[in-house]
Amino acid sequence: MSTRTETLAFEEQWHDWHAAHQESVGDPHGFLAVTDLHWLEEQPRAYAHAPGTWSVSEDQVAVVLTPQERLSLHGIELNLGTGTRHVFAPIAERDGLFLDHGATVIELAKRGGRYLLRPRSPRAPLVTAYRGTPAYPPTRDFVLPGRYIPFQEPHPTTVGAAVEGLRHVYDAPGQLRFTVAGREHVLTAFNGPAPRTLVVLFTDETSGRTTYAANRSLTVTVAEDGSAVLDFNRAVNLPCAYTDLATCPLPPAGNHLPFAVEAGEKTPHERSEHR
Repeated sequence: MSTRTETLAFEEQWHDWHAAHQESVGDPHGFLAVTDLHWLEEQPRAYAHAPGTWSVSEDQVAVVLTPQERLSLHGIELNLGTGTRHVFAPIAERDGLFLDHGATVIELAKRGGRYLLRPRSPRAPLVTAYRGTPAYPPTRDFVLPGRYIPFQEPHPTTVGAAVEGLRHVYDAPGQLRFTVAGREHVLTAFNGPAPRTLVVLFTDETSGRTTYAANRSLTVTVAEDGSAVLDFNRAVNLPCAYTDLATCPLPPAGNHLPFAVEAGEKTPHERSEHR
């Protein structure tokens, strides 16, 4: 295969991947659809764009619905038309449920030890106006070989969040090491979405300039022998790059790269147009 053909195949694969990623970002009930961020309290309260009154006590959330209010979970109605109080089982940290309320989806989740509600509407302005996320053209210059170095035991790692005062704690299983221009760089990694994958949250010298200031995310697959490829062309924005209603984690201390990673997604239009 010629170099030209390889380049075209590389670029085509990236464009296919990015198109699929953009489709997921623009999902009618994805994070762009979030209209409100409500932190639940012990005192029962009603919240905008959500049915019922909500409260939390002893790590359990309860909702009281009137006879007219509808809410369902996994297709099962929580209200049979007579009004009811429903108590949810405790939810694990960084986990959540999605409840149906007509065209709206109500996310019930736990972040930083607290419960929250986030209504998601397909008519939310960020969804209806979404036109994709700008990105650098794909380049092999930022496809970098690396190696995964596991810790003897996972390291509990506390990081900040896009929401002031919130903290996330992750068990970091190890580090990714790679070399650029003869200098070794190290990134603390978290467990990824699939077996043998890791996620690194990072900033670099483009952050706050051409890319979102707080963070970007890269998923890396690790081979059986510990080798890995860090393809920064596939660095993506987290939800907080688009909306202030997200609770995204910030990179761990030390995960700043002292060079410009001119690859991957740039600052979303939604942010750059409202600076």
